[in-house]
Amino acid sequence: MKLALHISDTHFGTERPKVVSALERLTHVQAPDVVILSGDITQRARTAQFAAAKSFLDRLAISSRLVIAGNHDIPLFDLLARIFLPYRRYTRVFGPDLEPVLATPELLVIGLRTTRRYRHIEGEVSARQIKRVAQRLTQAEPGQLRIVVTHQPIYVQHAIDQEHLLRGHELAIQTWAEAGVDLILGGHIHRPYISALHDNIANLPRPVWAVQAGTAVSSRIRHDSNNSINLIRHGVDGRSRHCVVERWDYDEACDEFIMIESERMQGL
Repeated sequence: MKLALHISDTHFGTERPKVVSALERLTHVQAPDVVILSGDITQRARTAQFAAAKSFLDRLAISSRLVIAGNHDIPLFDLLARIFLPYRRYTRVFGPDLEPVLATPELLVIGLRTTRRYRHIEGEVSARQIKRVAQRLTQAEPGQLRIVVTHQPIYVQHAIDQEHLLRGHELAIQTWAEAGVDLILGGHIHRPYISALHDNIANLPRPVWAVQAGTAVSSRIRHDSNNSINLIRHGVDGRSRHCVVERWDYDEACDEFIMIESERMQGL
């Protein structure tokens, strides 16, 4: 089995040092093959915050990574930078590709830029982006777990989070399901959960799961969870693909991340 670490909303500039250390310990014990960071890397898109995030990822010592920007990774108060060079500080650290793709024999991960400089918080996915992702999904190898990564959620469980839904999510879910997606990862709302979309959305042609991560290391904790990350265990047995998603939350009492729930993806 291979292992992917999914983290989100690190919000460097508001990080909790003891939680950062606990996540580093967990990562060194679990030894993931890939780390996926689904946006809001920084709190205010400042150069020092991006540098701190890169230092943290380097300390995790995970050989492969895929990182996308969130709405907090675009300058808020520097209006000239926001209008003309919104991703300059991000690309200096994480490279020029705002929609990276990571492919291994066991995994296909497609990152999307769902932030827009003309939107403060809300995210958006265009018809062109949806089509491009679907085309790449159809090219996946039979043994690959197929993952799409957005920042804003494509599905929410609570009415209070409806306003944060990714614009264009209905078409995206249907189109990507038809193209073979397995998991759609996100963050933004700091609420971790695993949702079987095929149990909640009519007429999906295959099983698809929405997997949300909480805030990994930030003090900006919301709702009913502490700092939270996901571990995704996946592999192939003969012709059958297997995947288990585990949610791990930080426990204040023991100063460690502990597993809260585990769900096996049936029907891949």
